[in-house]
Amino acid sequence: MAIIDELRTPLYFAAGTADLAVQQARKVPGLIEQIAAEAPSRIEAVKKTDPKAVQEKAQAKFAELVGGLDTDLKKLGEQAQDLALRGVGVAAEYAVKAREKYEELAAHGEETVKAWRGETAEEVTEISVVVEPVSEPEPVSEPVAAAEAKPARKPAARKAPAKKAAAAEGAE
Repeated sequence: MAIIDELRTPLYFAAGTADLAVQQARKVPGLIEQIAAEAPSRIEAVKKTDPKAVQEKAQAKFAELVGGLDTDLKKLGEQAQDLALRGVGVAAEYAVKAREKYEELAAHGEETVKAWRGETAEEVTEISVVVEPVSEPEPVSEPVAAAEAKPARKPAARKAPAKKAAAAEGAE
């Protein structure tokens, strides 16, 4: 049974991912229309940009970056070690987030599969039956109570065939 459960989760994950992909694909036509509407203004903004100003700005940033480098090797080693430790922490954090997202997509996939099968409506019915309060029984009139009080007819007990019992005794 555990193998089936281990196989279900990746399949539910795939179903959830497929369902989310379909949902996102439905948004594409609207995004294309939005980009097409914004394209002329963006093209004009790029045309008005001075390439020399952009180049000078990039050179200034590069000079600032190079000027900020520390020439002390010991300090560079410590910074590299600090960055490596931060990288491990960030990687662990991303691993936890990835696992959470995986489980979230698997749960979404399970709900999607249930919806595809039509099982969601059945669950809602079951929940409503459980949530509804139990009403108290109405008083029963005497003729109905007398009919209910009659014991049910018991089926007759079956007897074992005599031939088989005799044959078993004769064989001994």
